[in-house]
Amino acid sequence: MTNTNATARYRRILVKLSGEALLGSEDYGIDPQILKRIAGEIRDLTQMGVQVAVVLGGGNIFRGAGLARAGMDRVTADHMGMLATVINALAMQDALESLGTYARVMSALRINEVCEDYIRRRAVRHLEKGRVVIFGAGTGNPFFTTDTAASLRAIEINAEILLKATKVNGIYDSDPNLNPDAKRYTHLTFD
Repeated sequence: MTNTNATARYRRILVKLSGEALLGSEDYGIDPQILKRIAGEIRDLTQMGVQVAVVLGGGNIFRGAGLARAGMDRVTADHMGMLATVINALAMQDALESLGTYARVMSALRINEVCEDYIRRRAVRHLEKGRVVIFGAGTGNPFFTTDTAASLRAIEINAEILLKATKVNGIYDSDPNLNPDAKRYTHLTFD
């Protein structure tokens, strides 16, 4: 239950969640209890008047980079990973709406029968109307991570802060799990 006396520090935020955050105790896919808990936390933020945007990874369903290393065409693998993020976005939208919170999925790839195309001004308008905006399909381009998409979307919608909840602690210039010399950024601003 939301603390109605709480005051939000930020007016507009973007939350980046890894696909693995949705696994819970599952080995693959989405744990419905975890999905509902996260959706409840997002709903609580909106009830405090915070405009919330979300970027979800797709690693709980598909990891394009892994198959690319195993020989699959990198562009094809990355496109498959983008589709996994749309699956997660749709699941989050459903979980939010089951709790009475309006949400819109906006995709960087055209999937008009399933969700809206990403249009920056429309995304901002949804936020202003109190809807949670869930960005799917990353940047719509291969070779870019969903962390990059989260940074880009946060800047585009004038988010005051980007909150990252993933297994990698921070934002790096390359994957710290693969590159021991990866440089960690200590401060990012959206000015």
